[in-house]
Amino acid sequence: MTSPRQILLILSLLLNFSVAKAQETGDHDHHEHEHHKNEISVGAFPVYLLNEKELTYGLHLHYTYNFPKSKAGIGLGFEKIFDDHKHNSLNIFLSYRPVENLHIGLGPGLAFEGHKINQAVFAMHLETAWEFIIHNFHVGPMLGFGIDKNDMHMGVGIHFGVGF
Repeated sequence: MTSPRQILLILSLLLNFSVAKAQETGDHDHHEHEHHKNEISVGAFPVYLLNEKELTYGLHLHYTYNFPKSKAGIGLGFEKIFDDHKHNSLNIFLSYRPVENLHIGLGPGLAFEGHKINQAVFAMHLETAWEFIIHNFHVGPMLGFGIDKNDMHMGVGIHFGVGF
């Protein structure tokens, strides 16, 4: 079983890699890739629930509309954590790309267990991914963090998306 310290170490390494790569990218003149107008992405990751001290599996899906000639986008997101409580969240997904391959997403929304959407609480989802772009597709490492009044969770995994 993966310990919280191991997960934090992996998160730190991924963040350091992303920052170092972003600085390296900023030092070179190159043609910026124009992102597709629309994007559908999925993030799959092991997730650690901090309050419950439980490691499980999570899946995050989002649709993003990327504003033309901008580094920003907006869309809708859904996250599912496959634990005993059947954690779900729906959010408005805000996307920003400060440098070519670095994606940062923020998703204020609602978290609920199972089908109990009437018992939803405010939640916040944050994710970042380093994207390797291959034609209409992008893939790369991601890390995510979520918080609501009942729990906090974090995960490291893979982000895959398609633009159209």
